[in-house]
Amino acid sequence: MVLEVAEISITPGQEAAFIQAYREARKHVAVSPGLRSMRMTQGVESPSRFVLIIEWDSVEAHEQGFRETERFGAWREAIGPHFAKPPFVEHFADVD
Repeated sequence: MVLEVAEISITPGQEAAFIQAYREARKHVAVSPGLRSMRMTQGVESPSRFVLIIEWDSVEAHEQGFRETERFGAWREAIGPHFAKPPFVEHFADVD
């Protein structure tokens, strides 16, 4: 299992529109093979800052099972207009 963590900065004033777009667009991610869980969080002190946390079976499940599909394009088309800058995305693995 890997954890995808995406830090997303939204243009100030567009937070509510971004949240609505996320709620509608998450379906494009939710049907991806290898997806285990998905959640979006919003900064309390910095409300224009969001963190997307997704558990995948593997990095390949994320990269090939979602990012290389038309679903990724639809996802980005829906939420991308609200970005203040490109998201910073990394993968993490549990330490035993």
